[in-house]
Amino acid sequence: MSDRVLLTVGFAVFWVVMVALMYWGWKGRAKRQQDRVGQLPEVPADLGAEVIAPSSGLYVGSTLAPSWQDRIAVGDLGYRATCDLSRHEKGILLERDGASAIWIPNESIRAIRTERGLAGKVMSKDGVLVIRWELPTGTEIDTGFRGDDKSVYPVWVNGVTE
Repeated sequence: MSDRVLLTVGFAVFWVVMVALMYWGWKGRAKRQQDRVGQLPEVPADLGAEVIAPSSGLYVGSTLAPSWQDRIAVGDLGYRATCDLSRHEKGILLERDGASAIWIPNESIRAIRTERGLAGKVMSKDGVLVIRWELPTGTEIDTGFRGDDKSVYPVWVNGVTE
């Protein structure tokens, strides 16, 4: 009986240590990325007219471009959340549930494309809408959105080139 108790306590301690190491790793990543990411653009009071209607889905995360796995841990950018994605005359708005909104000004957008995955989330072909944009610090990042209705992706991808 005491061997089982020791084994159970050992596994519990191991689990706590592993969770603590993951937490410290995440905090270390955020500290290393802070200067490259800096402050995100503020959502303006006037977004301009709506160009593409809001689409519901999941904010997958943001990564440092061009790596699709180098997830950004600064602030709440690293946390997945349900969201609505919409395009306006002045930029793109990601309104996330339980997290801050992300505003991508038009002049910061470099490309909009579909990908198989982003930020460690792998999906079917063209399963994630990825917006590459430049932060005020000059760093380019990729922001991923997995839409509930993927039929809107062509509107987003073609809308940039028109």
